[in-house]
Amino acid sequence: MISRIDLRGDTLPEGAALRDLLPRAEFDVEAALEKVRPICEDVHHRGTAALIEYAERFDGVRLERVRVPLAALAKALEGLDPAVRAALEESIRRARLVHRAQRRTSHTTQVVPGGSVTEKWVPVERVGLYAPGGRSVYPSSVIMNVVPAQEAGVESIALASPAQREFDGLPHPTILAACALLGIDEVYAAGGATAVAMFAYGTDECAPVNMVTGPGNVWVAAAKRYFTGRIGIDAEAGPTEIAVLADSTADPVHVAADLISQAEHDPLAAAVLVTDSAELADSVEKELAPQVAATKHIEDRVRPALAGRQSAIVLVDSVEDGLRVVDAYGAEHLEIQTAGAAELAARVRNAGAIFVGPYAPVSLGDYCAGSNHVLPTGGCACHSSGLSVQSFLRGVHIVDYTKDALAEVTHHVVTLAEAEDLPAHGAALKARFEWKVPGK
Repeated sequence: MISRIDLRGDTLPEGAALRDLLPRAEFDVEAALEKVRPICEDVHHRGTAALIEYAERFDGVRLERVRVPLAALAKALEGLDPAVRAALEESIRRARLVHRAQRRTSHTTQVVPGGSVTEKWVPVERVGLYAPGGRSVYPSSVIMNVVPAQEAGVESIALASPAQREFDGLPHPTILAACALLGIDEVYAAGGATAVAMFAYGTDECAPVNMVTGPGNVWVAAAKRYFTGRIGIDAEAGPTEIAVLADSTADPVHVAADLISQAEHDPLAAAVLVTDSAELADSVEKELAPQVAATKHIEDRVRPALAGRQSAIVLVDSVEDGLRVVDAYGAEHLEIQTAGAAELAARVRNAGAIFVGPYAPVSLGDYCAGSNHVLPTGGCACHSSGLSVQSFLRGVHIVDYTKDALAEVTHHVVTLAEAEDLPAHGAALKARFEWKVPGK
């Protein structure tokens, strides 16, 4: 059901050589880019008409309009199961606690007497958020996108999610209800690359945005790449992944359950166990069979994900070697189920989010930990962060110098300008004082 990679006995290689030994899903954004390019340009030229046509082609539903009526949002919230509503409200409450604490404040540094630099944080003016709606419905992704944007102070927030044939062309009602709970009333029935194009170019119904965030499939990732530079993006999200670093103290029932919890997302989802215990590896492998048999989405998601090249049990000589392996892998979600898990977690460098010990499973982070579940995938955790309030803020420096403070440093500026053969830079300072500007 799941393959093994045995890294015991030899000295582990460094850097890319180690990464190349580890499992990873194939996710060809560049190939998808060529297919989404004409779709994006069609939306550019035909706007809403193109969106309606693509909804019929890809989602099997003929729309009259793309924007969701306010009445539909209210109706979705009204019809929401009370238990689901309570769970969403608690998820929102916890996410607000964590994300509110992330907000930065302006800070002024007095560089010299009379000379200061202030860094102020300005929210992006308008953002487009994406909530997937393919194999599953993700109201949790609505929360994970909306809450940090709101806590950052973004004034204009729009959200898109694919049209659903079984709901008369509207996004899934739980998505709509989550939007209503969060006070988001600008919602569009648009999916995949067409949604990103709508946000990037704008249409008669939807004003263009400055930034697009949210997880999605390869078509969403390709559209984000296509529009990078025109709009800001959070990341090109790939298939979800979990890595579990575990030793002989871990419970194989927990580990197997957590691997399956990510495998049920997608046949390309990655489930990786890294352990120095051959006994644990055997126990987890035995435990997978009955747990998989008892779950849902077995043949279309779970089995192919666990059996795919992106999933494996990786055997190492020691927990220290395991730490090197998971750092090289850079998992979206990393669980540490070892003795001294908290101390080990503090040493991890590369992970989207780290879950410590047996009672902090990834599923908690997906919904109610308070953390954000929009995280870097495909090894990008070595250079990128998950979605946060900072994603929606821009740092702007305000430089304020008096005449005396400028005069005191002018000779340094002139020297550096001349060293770079940019004399006009120095002349811009000389012009403010009784110095002769070259050529005058």
